[in-house]
Amino acid sequence: TTNLFGDILSDLCAGLVGGLGMAPGANIGESSAIFEAVHGSAPDIAGQNLANPTALLLGAIQMLEYLEMPEQAKRIRAAIVDVIASGDRTTRDLGGQHGTTDFTQAIINRL
Repeated sequence: TTNLFGDILSDLCAGLVGGLGMAPGANIGESSAIFEAVHGSAPDIAGQNLANPTALLLGAIQMLEYLEMPEQAKRIRAAIVDVIASGDRTTRDLGGQHGTTDFTQAIINRL
């Protein structure tokens, strides 16, 4: 598919998993791969401690799996799931009242 329609499709599908803030992306070629958050850089909230880092972290998990590091990927995924499920220090888009830093620290604490 073209980039335009691929972007539209991925944005629509992101709604199935909680929105763009939760959706990682991977572009895998024959000799290299790039992993990212599909929402892009979110310049409108840059520097305000508002961003949900989940999509970026899930992209990092995809990278670890691509690099055949499944145990590390599994540990990070479990920490993310635990923080979100507990509601502890979640970001506003997840129904919490905390910022990027607190949410990320909660994930780190569970590692």
